[in-house]
Amino acid sequence: MTAPGPDQPMATGLSGAAGRPELAMLASALSFSLMGVCVKQVGGRIPAAEVVLARALVSVALSWWLLRRAGIPPWGQRRGLLVWRGAIGSVALLCVYVALTELPLASATVLQYLYPTFTALLAWLMLGERIGRRVLLAVAVGWAGVLLVAQPGQQLAGWPVLIAVAGALCTALAYVSVRSLARSEHPLVIVFYFPLVAVPMSLPLVLANPVLPTPVELLWLLGVGIFTQLGQLGLTRSLTALPAARATAISYVQVLFAGLWGWWVFGEAVDGWTVVGAALVLLATLISLSSRRQPRA
Repeated sequence: MTAPGPDQPMATGLSGAAGRPELAMLASALSFSLMGVCVKQVGGRIPAAEVVLARALVSVALSWWLLRRAGIPPWGQRRGLLVWRGAIGSVALLCVYVALTELPLASATVLQYLYPTFTALLAWLMLGERIGRRVLLAVAVGWAGVLLVAQPGQQLAGWPVLIAVAGALCTALAYVSVRSLARSEHPLVIVFYFPLVAVPMSLPLVLANPVLPTPVELLWLLGVGIFTQLGQLGLTRSLTALPAARATAISYVQVLFAGLWGWWVFGEAVDGWTVVGAALVLLATLISLSSRRQPRA
């Protein structure tokens, strides 16, 4: 079974957003922000590799069930690129989890949101996707908001920042791979390969330093898996239907969600610069959503 073309609707399990890839991206951003809350809850004691493994085990089971339910062959056609997408995505996920553990939730999320710029550039270089003026404006405005929220001279210094930036670059590579895979693969197959590769990649790191989770931590780890799966479904649905630059510019709204959860759940301070930066991030999202017709390669 071949996947529909990039502009055709696909059944991904996101019934409410199936016909609106922009809404799917917003739902994905909300899910990933809730994943960040779950990671922060266990990050003080559970190693990041163990969180990746827990997430992968939950996601591979859910993905397999969705594939069987939809009657879709799971192994795909371009298996080399599918494995690459899973591998680079797993590295990105490990970096993101480390950054979430070591940095405030809003700061870690903001640094992760350097990836839309990387994605737009890589999609232009590797896929030939032309970047419309509105998307360029959205990326620029969103990047300005990211810098205001980050306040580099205060909180962000040292190796956690480098890991977060590396995670953003790996995320961009993974997202460009999804755009390429959309030409031949069903989005559920793309999602399935991510945890399928992440399990063998993270298992040796877990065995080298195993930590037995408590029952409460097991619930948080389950939340990591569920919210990441929902986020991946929405993300893949959006990236297979929209140009990569536009889809990732919409996802800037996750910064707003992260700031809200950081303030509400973890008591992280929100100052005036953060509010202004968040407003710019929201403006970038609105600019992207208002761009209804983007030129395609």
